[in-house]
Amino acid sequence: MLERFANLKKIPDEPARRILAARATKLETKLDAPANASVETVLSELAEKEAWVDILRLFSVALPPREAVWWACVAGHDIIKDETTPCLKASEAWVFEPNDKNREQVQIALDAVDMDDDTALVATAALYAPGNMGTGDMAEHPAPPAAVAACVFGINIKTLGLAEDMMLQMHWVIDRAADIARGGNGKVAVPDVDTSPKPVTENDTAQQSEDV
Repeated sequence: MLERFANLKKIPDEPARRILAARATKLETKLDAPANASVETVLSELAEKEAWVDILRLFSVALPPREAVWWACVAGHDIIKDETTPCLKASEAWVFEPNDKNREQVQIALDAVDMDDDTALVATAALYAPGNMGTGDMAEHPAPPAAVAACVFGINIKTLGLAEDMMLQMHWVIDRAADIARGGNGKVAVPDVDTSPKPVTENDTAQQSEDV
């Protein structure tokens, strides 16, 4: 297991495949790890295979809902910079105090949201995080199993398109998730990783010729 994904104490001690199935989510990468492999083990395998998007997918389902919403809140600030939005403000309030009053404010923010407001993804995740469609009578209706994960994944993916260095942003988003999974607040420094393109070797060229 890579040290990068060690001690993720907030993530349930369940096989990664079971967590993915419960959230109706599939990875694009074929795994070599056994069916009972932990999330940490699968994350390490995905990193070795440079399957970065699948790492985001797995974190989006493996983090507990409240922690996943906070990860989305941090991503929301990447998009709006030093400003805020009603959706983001209400979502953060719910994370700090996950009660019905704050959840109702999330719903109010969503009801008035502008169609171009990307932070609606954060608020939608916060609204569905308790596992149902809302407060009051809506609490009797279960939320779609993949709703929170899809919104959290979506807002983090959106930050990649706004970054000067997409790959550096990808690693930053991953490190935030790992920090939150260890009990941190996700506000970590930009990672010191080399994201420059790797030089093409003669072996690479020969392999490409064989593939043609």
